[in-house]
Amino acid sequence: MHTKRELQQQRTLVEQLRSQSSLNPQHAEKMEQSIASSWERSTRADIPKERLAAPLLDQVSTQTGSLALALQACQQDLKHVAEQSAMVLAVGDVGSTIIWTASCTQMRNAAERVHFVAGGQWQEELVGTNALALSLKTQKSSCVFSNEHYMASVHDWVCYAAPILDPFSKQVLGVVDLSTTWENHNSLGLLAVERCAAIIQMAVQQLQQQHVYIRTFNTAQVLINGKHLSLSPRQVEILVILALCPQGLNLENLHQALYGERKVSMGTLKAEMSHLRDHLGDLLGSRPYRLNVPVEADFLQLEQALDAGYINTALQGYTGIFLAKTESPFLCAWRDCLESRLSHAIFQSEGSDALLRHLAYCPEAVDAAERLLELLPASHPAKNMLSKYQDH
Repeated sequence: MHTKRELQQQRTLVEQLRSQSSLNPQHAEKMEQSIASSWERSTRADIPKERLAAPLLDQVSTQTGSLALALQACQQDLKHVAEQSAMVLAVGDVGSTIIWTASCTQMRNAAERVHFVAGGQWQEELVGTNALALSLKTQKSSCVFSNEHYMASVHDWVCYAAPILDPFSKQVLGVVDLSTTWENHNSLGLLAVERCAAIIQMAVQQLQQQHVYIRTFNTAQVLINGKHLSLSPRQVEILVILALCPQGLNLENLHQALYGERKVSMGTLKAEMSHLRDHLGDLLGSRPYRLNVPVEADFLQLEQALDAGYINTALQGYTGIFLAKTESPFLCAWRDCLESRLSHAIFQSEGSDALLRHLAYCPEAVDAAERLLELLPASHPAKNMLSKYQDH
């Protein structure tokens, strides 16, 4: 447990660092490197200095999927944690928008004033350094103490956050945060929020007795309950089509989606489905063909990120071409649509770090290079590397 004097000294040190006109490597020795990096990003984001509360969505969308269902199952346990710890507990989605909260009486009014409530948008580019966004960016537990926060209205807070991981695929589903006043900062805070993440992850696991996860960027893979299936490229394509058509497809429509005008018999597709059922059993339904289990996939997560306007999350998820070798007309058309949406998002992006990472994974992404040339200052070392794209 920290003494009041120690905490006050820490606030004073942070304030001294904030008053510096520029950040330097010595700052990283006095605080978390991730905080210093977040400050730099927040400064570049041009956040209004008068902003005292997070932007609030007019209407909170009804959440679906593993995280929302798990919250319904474990919310009483989480409410108990918030009340017993005298904290406010918030769960955010992959873009740092809060989807659910529970609060002790002492923190409720403070949380409402800064929009630390359902619908509050706590993306770093909107409110600056905060624990939810930092934990999602680093995919690690994070603590943001007092005036380490960028927004002045939460300088009296200390926040602990941990990512919520899918127990099988290990993909990030969201983030959980515990917050209280800075005087109550405790080294056990991170352990408490990690326990909350574990409660949610256990609820996810109990709901997903049969869990299918599909990867399509770079190397295509299908996992059931965390175990890789040995499938042919054609069988993976079938599963991706069925994941995109959850209502199911009859044999003729599936054949058209998979083969188009290619001269492939219906018998060949029936044989493929028979082999696929050997792997999936009752998870694969028929009449129509469909998947009898909720499916999660990297391409569905990327689409959801684009739908929500989470450009950096979408760029982070696109680590290679979607089923690069597929000849399925349905999947090729879906890929073209996805890449068109992603390109549009790239030209709306203000995040040069995310664009540079995207370009590292996808060197052929001319749109990302063009946007970077617009965003980066002339002195940036990446400018020389990007100059080769100007000839395209």
